[in-house]
Amino acid sequence: MDNIIVLATSNQNKVKELQALVSGFPVDVRCLKDFGPMPEAIEDGATFDENAYKKAVHYAKILGLPALADDSGLVVDALNGAPGVYSARYSGENAADWDNCEKLLREMAGKSNRAARFECVLSLAVPHGPALTWEGRCEGRITEQRQGAAGFGYDPVFFYEDFGKTFAEVSMEEKSRVSHRGKAMQEFATELDKVLAWLKLRMSEVKPAKPDHAEFEHNDWSA
Repeated sequence: MDNIIVLATSNQNKVKELQALVSGFPVDVRCLKDFGPMPEAIEDGATFDENAYKKAVHYAKILGLPALADDSGLVVDALNGAPGVYSARYSGENAADWDNCEKLLREMAGKSNRAARFECVLSLAVPHGPALTWEGRCEGRITEQRQGAAGFGYDPVFFYEDFGKTFAEVSMEEKSRVSHRGKAMQEFATELDKVLAWLKLRMSEVKPAKPDHAEFEHNDWSA
């Protein structure tokens, strides 16, 4: 079970993305589907940091393995940061991407400040102890109507200046090079040698007698 990292998702595209980034390292990337049914994490945090940590530590404790989780969303300045952590359910529980985009466009009607950004936080947790975090963001602006049919989520209404297009008008490969999640994943991959050393140390430690409180290590490699 050495050097296994469980990506806390059942999305095979995310798994393939991470596997490609770490292909030169002695690490075995697994996903939740590899371990069968298990209770879902409750993501009720007020920030992306909190939700990523909650998800990562939830699956790390269930599986007894290091778990890497992400939380991400759209932050719009004119809406005081909304939809933020509620991005996936902005128009209600089990909301469809179409409905979320429609609500966002209604909320932005008549607003001159269209600045927005996608934010992502990755959290790597072990069954006990602190977690490591990485962040990525991508700046853009909200369009006044949908543009493009590719992508998912808020891609049709998120205009990226360097492309001169929305994320829904470019390929997934182009988007991944500049996206918030892509940046966070790339940062994680560049530090993977240190990550593996940290995991070896943390996974060899004796489990504490009492449950841990939520704690972030902020990538202090000297710890």
